[in-house]
Amino acid sequence: MPGYGDDLAHIHDDGFSTLAELAAPKIVELLGDRGTSSGLVVELGCGPGRTARTLTDAGFDVLGLDASPAMIALARRAAPAADFSVASFVEADLLLCQAVIAVGEVLGYLLDPANTEEALAEVFARAHAALEPGGLFVFDLAGPGRVPGSGPLRSWFEGRDWAVLVETEEDRVAQELTRSITTFRRDGELYRRGQEIHRLRLHRPAEVLALLRCTGFRARVRRGYGEEPFAPGHRAYFARKA
Repeated sequence: MPGYGDDLAHIHDDGFSTLAELAAPKIVELLGDRGTSSGLVVELGCGPGRTARTLTDAGFDVLGLDASPAMIALARRAAPAADFSVASFVEADLLLCQAVIAVGEVLGYLLDPANTEEALAEVFARAHAALEPGGLFVFDLAGPGRVPGSGPLRSWFEGRDWAVLVETEEDRVAQELTRSITTFRRDGELYRRGQEIHRLRLHRPAEVLALLRCTGFRARVRRGYGEEPFAPGHRAYFARKA
């Protein structure tokens, strides 16, 4: 199950944590709307622990799951008060909790072959079963139009000891997104080069909302976690167990 090895996990943590930092306060706010200020939050695809740290600082217990050992190692350092385990969100058992969250297009990633077209409904059902009545389910997903125009979209970013080149293509027929990621990370006086290819299934918002409601959630879709909207084709979903 390749994905987010040591170098890309480091780059993601150092340069691409804005989404997690926007999502975490919103999740705390949504929990507080129902008077919930403590209890367990299960985070699927927890990444390097930025969301978990905010939640534990706010008084919540957190169980973070991620298929990348490199991400889990970073998360344990970032949020020592949380519990973390290497596991795929597709089949992981979920404990009874106040909230289930998945920030960063997590549920669309096809790094695990078990993430079939039927898997999203199964994840929704397991989240619903794990949540206390009134419990919160928050996640975001990529949908059609994630790459504007005809594509591909090429971009590059750099940090103090890394650079990354990303080519993103959208297959509108198959409803899949492919990111070809080339990483460069300083190793002594030189830079080490690496490559990862990530595929994501694209989900139409109307279909996601319908599936959530069929599962027993009250749900709404939003264009972001805060005032700043997501890029095209990217949506956040706020759902509660009835």
